[in-house]
Amino acid sequence: SKEAIVALQRKNLAVQPLLAIIQVVMAFIFYSNSVKTLHGFRVILFQRWVKMTIVEEVLKLNEDPRVHGIYLHLPPASLTSRVLDALKPEKDVDGITYLNTGRLVQGDLNKGFVPPVASAVMDLLRKHGEVTPHQRTEYRYAPLSARTTCFVLYCVVFIYLFIVYKNVVHSSSRRLQEQQYRPWRLRSLNLQPLTPVPSDIEISRAQTPKAVDQLAEEIGLLPEELEAYGRSKAKVRLSLLDRLRAQPDGRYVLVAGVTPTPLGEGKSTVTIGLVQALSAHLKLNSFACLRQPSQGPTFGVKGKDGVFNLHLTGDIHAITAANNLVAAAIDARMLHEATQSDKGLYSRLVPSVNGVRRFSPIQVARLRRLGIDKSDPASLTPQEVSSFVRLDLDPSKITWQRVVDTNDRFLRKITVGQASTEKGQIRETGFDIAVASEIMAILALTPMCAHSTIWYPTTGPDVSVYCQGVSGALAVLMKDAIKPTLMQTLEGSPVFVHAGPFANIAHGNSSVLADKLALKLVGRDGFVVTEAGFGADIGMEKFFNIKCRTSGLRPNVVVLVATVRALKMHGGGPNVSAGMPLPREYIDENLTLVKHGCLSNLRKQIEIAHLFGVPVVVALNVFKTDTQPEIELVCKIAKECGASDAVPCHHWAQGGRGAVELAQAVKAASGRASNFQFLYDIEMPIVEKIRTIAQKVYGANDIELSSEAMDKINDYDQQGYGSLPICMAKTHLSLSHMPDKKGAPTGFILPIRDVRASIGAGFIYPLVGTMSTMPGLPTRPCFYDIDLDPLTEEITGLF
Repeated sequence: SKEAIVALQRKNLAVQPLLAIIQVVMAFIFYSNSVKTLHGFRVILFQRWVKMTIVEEVLKLNEDPRVHGIYLHLPPASLTSRVLDALKPEKDVDGITYLNTGRLVQGDLNKGFVPPVASAVMDLLRKHGEVTPHQRTEYRYAPLSARTTCFVLYCVVFIYLFIVYKNVVHSSSRRLQEQQYRPWRLRSLNLQPLTPVPSDIEISRAQTPKAVDQLAEEIGLLPEELEAYGRSKAKVRLSLLDRLRAQPDGRYVLVAGVTPTPLGEGKSTVTIGLVQALSAHLKLNSFACLRQPSQGPTFGVKGKDGVFNLHLTGDIHAITAANNLVAAAIDARMLHEATQSDKGLYSRLVPSVNGVRRFSPIQVARLRRLGIDKSDPASLTPQEVSSFVRLDLDPSKITWQRVVDTNDRFLRKITVGQASTEKGQIRETGFDIAVASEIMAILALTPMCAHSTIWYPTTGPDVSVYCQGVSGALAVLMKDAIKPTLMQTLEGSPVFVHAGPFANIAHGNSSVLADKLALKLVGRDGFVVTEAGFGADIGMEKFFNIKCRTSGLRPNVVVLVATVRALKMHGGGPNVSAGMPLPREYIDENLTLVKHGCLSNLRKQIEIAHLFGVPVVVALNVFKTDTQPEIELVCKIAKECGASDAVPCHHWAQGGRGAVELAQAVKAASGRASNFQFLYDIEMPIVEKIRTIAQKVYGANDIELSSEAMDKINDYDQQGYGSLPICMAKTHLSLSHMPDKKGAPTGFILPIRDVRASIGAGFIYPLVGTMSTMPGLPTRPCFYDIDLDPLTEEITGLF
């Protein structure tokens, strides 16, 4: 202080040296404290890092199905709340988590574990302790002798380790038990039908779905088999197929339909209504398998497929990206081959990186396909280099097109390569709708999860994506899309939504993988109901001849959906157009039109199902304009035409309760013996397979092939593709190639203007008449009615 300094000066003492000493001492103390503080801070950071590392390792072990028990041999300081919270109670063989401790206190030991120390002490006390009466309790343990105490101390460690081991074995046994098939504990959601029936969007918003992880647990899925996308949908991992490989399949039901009006006749709603009736009302395990609707028609003609077709879990986007990557690779490869020498191409395809040249694994596979068994890039001969670097694609024979999931008629034919940078590599090509992509068909038809069985789409004669070097990239783009998406109905029944190939362009069925997973999950006495697109002449025929060949699955029964409206149209009623009021014939009772429609189109579609030897149940989707005499007439004629049963369905107004009669009819029919058979021998020539479908299914007299179509068929035969099944691209509005020809036309010649090959998907697809693979927008698209509320984020116009 100033006063102390003045006092020292009065005594003639040297102040400055003393102050310097004081400052040095203070600086040393400050430095020493700083070092201690910094050290403490570093210790804290290190401890936090250690705890974070422990937590990360515990979380990894939690998710590892090979680990059945976790014992944390750590110092007490490391067993923090965060570490204990991270440990799964079912793997806590030491019984130290709060949940296991609470279970011990409550006496509930069915799921948890008793801590080994407590278990060991209790066992020893039971064996060596003396029990004497006590005045307040019935019994009390007496003090142990010194010898017994010593024995207890020596034995506790041994028994402790033994109990830890026993808990691990118990955990492993419990895990194996969990992996076995478990009976469903499905909780149905209550649905209260209202009169008059509200709009679809009002019904949907009034229902609160179960959390998807709860639904998964109810149907026997394990937590590690689920990848949640929000609260109400999730991807299901394909490891489920391996886990339940010994589980017998359930019964397999296909929903098809009569030739529809442009408005659609409700196959998807019948599928959902039937599954709800089976699950919620008959208490039978039941699964629906649906295609994901395309975004194109949502904003074009239909507009009524619901929000779940907008993005969902991104499968159609992944298909679009993968398809267009192949298209870009094709054009780039043709450009580089046309503008570079063999040596220049080789140096760029196999570059020197840090002085080392090596082939990538995909390039090694390419060499093997060429019969070149070499791994050193310097060892290839000039001829082998030329074979390796040149695909020599013929632009006129490339059938691979780009895709987009929007109806856009102006992309049907385009010219690419017009920029000066493309050096004159101009050619004509076009766009398809994304769901017509070969990659979509491959996704839907893939029977296994191994990537090696999936990625073989072709760009032209005998050129696969392996040749392009893009196969691995496609697998990466599609790694999540290959997993089916789990959702639920309004009554809480499970649904798989997976793949979405168009039925009039592609094969029109949901994925083989979704059906196989569902058949395992429902069990021997359960039901899987899957839907085929459009009429039985298209989706059902392709389901049998293509999907059943690929998957090895055989359906037990076909549900054929009909409506009075469609039957009146096929009986001679006026045309029906989307967006236009229905003519009076479809609102007023008209038994004559109904009868004629039944005896033409309905009868023909039943006959088509019988070609494959499968029982048929007709489901009449009842509309509010239908009269009771019309309903009874349809059911009567359907049975006379060979249907096992025919029942009216009121699921639109009543939910699953309105489809109980259909569910009972399907259950009865599925128990009958069927005599399944394919329509044609796969080894028949391509032309004869096309002719067989045209004559037996469509009712044509014969087929007429264009010269271009015939040339392509000859090419495919020479390349060894003649034994593939046929996927006809034909209008869905008529059994013939003429959309205006209703009923069951006969005596016509079916024109085949082009034939293409989807080698990766495994079929040949002829284009019938003017059929296009890219739809167009109508004069008044549905996007006029679609909007988003900026405050609530609710979508309007999609229902």
